[in-house]
Amino acid sequence: MNILIRADSSSTIGTGHIMRDLVLAKQYKKETIIFATQNLSGNSNDKIQKAGYPIKILQSNSIQELNIVIKKLSINMLIIDHYGIDYKYEKQLKKHNPKLKILSFDDTYEKHYCDILLNHNIYANSKNYKHLVPKKCELRCGSQYTLLRDEFIQEKKKRKQQLQSNSFVINIFIAMGGADTAQLNIPILKILSKFNHIKVNLVTTSSNKNLHLLKNYCKKKPWISLHINSNKIAKFMRKSDFGIITPSVTANELYFMKVPFLAIKTADNQKEMYKFLKNTKYLIMDNFNAVRFKVKAKYLIKSFRG
Repeated sequence: MNILIRADSSSTIGTGHIMRDLVLAKQYKKETIIFATQNLSGNSNDKIQKAGYPIKILQSNSIQELNIVIKKLSINMLIIDHYGIDYKYEKQLKKHNPKLKILSFDDTYEKHYCDILLNHNIYANSKNYKHLVPKKCELRCGSQYTLLRDEFIQEKKKRKQQLQSNSFVINIFIAMGGADTAQLNIPILKILSKFNHIKVNLVTTSSNKNLHLLKNYCKKKPWISLHINSNKIAKFMRKSDFGIITPSVTANELYFMKVPFLAIKTADNQKEMYKFLKNTKYLIMDNFNAVRFKVKAKYLIKSFRG
């Protein structure tokens, strides 16, 4: 079977789509996997290539261009992980390719015309899709479908074995999105700098437009470890007392690792995760505010020092 994964990444879109698609791709080891993606500024196409998958570069997000690729490559299954592809787009693809099986990712309870709907987030509820997908659509919703890299499973085992540290130093994990589109890394670090005896592992990617500013800020600050394009994120999470993140895929990972966190909403597509975390009494912020953040950070640090 030939499977085409349609997803994009950039300095504005971020890298989350590609990262979870690479995890999903591993579930189809016996199939031929190809990625279809645009060559956008700040993309993470190199991660696809490093994983050993071929890429078909698209010039646009048009139905016509994608349809040509589907036919040319004799695609049997299309995996769509793209906010710019909606119900009408999917229906048109089905019209041109009646035998094509479509698996659509969804994070925000949108209408889809697909054979399989995958919402792998911890908040996902299949009942919410009753009138949003075809009757015969297979629903894969919730934490049992969360896409996790192998490193998380291995590091969680180590966390269980990890002895409680007597160190007075508080370890903090920060991940404000691979591209940090809200530009919150530096404001967060500036506030944390007011606290003593902390260590920070901050993860970002080369898609971050403000990476040079972040590098300069982190210079000569031994309490900050800046990690760019790291493949050791699960390890940093495991060694952390708590995390500061966006209510995104990272929340799924910390939830799985059983690491406490504060989630700061930075985009509309995070609203469902935000609502879930709010209802389950996690620490959350609907937007970044320096004064409120300082109060919450102080509360977290104090709670771990006793």
